[in-house]
Amino acid sequence: MARACCRMAAAPAAALLLLLVAAASAIRVDVVRISSSSSAPPQPPSPPAFREAPAFRNGDECPPRGSPDGHVDVAMTLDANYLRGTMAAVFSILQHTACPENVAFHFLAAAADPDSDSDPDPLAAIRATFPYLDPSVHRFDPSRVRGRISRSVRHALDQPLNYARIYLADTLPAVVRRVIYLDSDVVVVDDVRKLWSVDLGERHVVAAPEYCHANFTKYFTDAFWSDRELRAAFRDRRPCYFNTGVMVMDVARWRRGGYTRRVEEWMAVQKRKRIYHLGSLPPFLLVLAGDIRPVDHRWNQHGLGGDNVEGRCRSLHPGPISLLHWSGKGKPWLRLDSRKPCTVDYLWAPYDLYKAAATALEE
Repeated sequence: MARACCRMAAAPAAALLLLLVAAASAIRVDVVRISSSSSAPPQPPSPPAFREAPAFRNGDECPPRGSPDGHVDVAMTLDANYLRGTMAAVFSILQHTACPENVAFHFLAAAADPDSDSDPDPLAAIRATFPYLDPSVHRFDPSRVRGRISRSVRHALDQPLNYARIYLADTLPAVVRRVIYLDSDVVVVDDVRKLWSVDLGERHVVAAPEYCHANFTKYFTDAFWSDRELRAAFRDRRPCYFNTGVMVMDVARWRRGGYTRRVEEWMAVQKRKRIYHLGSLPPFLLVLAGDIRPVDHRWNQHGLGGDNVEGRCRSLHPGPISLLHWSGKGKPWLRLDSRKPCTVDYLWAPYDLYKAAATALEE
């Protein structure tokens, strides 16, 4: 495991969960009130305050930092609305890998609006919390996808950054040939190098856990399934559901195969004839379902955020766990702050670097 100064002592998962359940009543939401009588002009919002993370160092068995051997590229979007989740995800990756200095983080951020200074800078918060990291930031132009987005069942799924994963190969530098893409609502509780080392074989572009027991037909509308020409997209495949929030992507193969264009073509069909309801996921399924390299289910314990409408609590699926994923409407930081957490949210809490949450737990 990685070495870290001031590192938290390890504890059995069950004992940790019981401790956090007992502390849940102490969690509070701090509210800052600004006097309406003040004549001073309104100030732009400040990014949330986070504790500085320990400086994780490589174990003795790791290749030298900067060596191509053992190097891992991880890509995530950087969104002020999900910053607290991003912090926890990065923290969990660094804490559980033996070679944290060999992990390179690539953040996809929306291009800044030159006429607005009202949004807090999430990159500044990342650098302050992890001062020893040297993350790469790649600007994603929302206008590239905005005209292609169709309204889905949840507003958050309609945001341009939710579609940035489609453009990874166009956004990342050419030197990046393979990348792990992760959503901001995950925590990794195993060495990310194991996921990185998955064998994509001679032709696969994406590797991810797939779920062939899921009802695949529900991801598309009756208008899709009743159209013989459209449903023929799956004619020579046995399509299975997979979640695009955890993927290993061969970026070079994605570029060569023109997969961005292929996904965009299905988004264009959706604009003409509504064939799905769930944001960026269905066009991925249309292009890749049944043609990915399966990964052990332990690498995406997904659905912990509940469904996309109400976000009701869900329990863990049986089996070993390497990655916890709060896909769905409910996010653990929001449920903890509202004092209405689900049991699984206490598994996320130890990675929360938000200062207000830490103070409440200490009290």
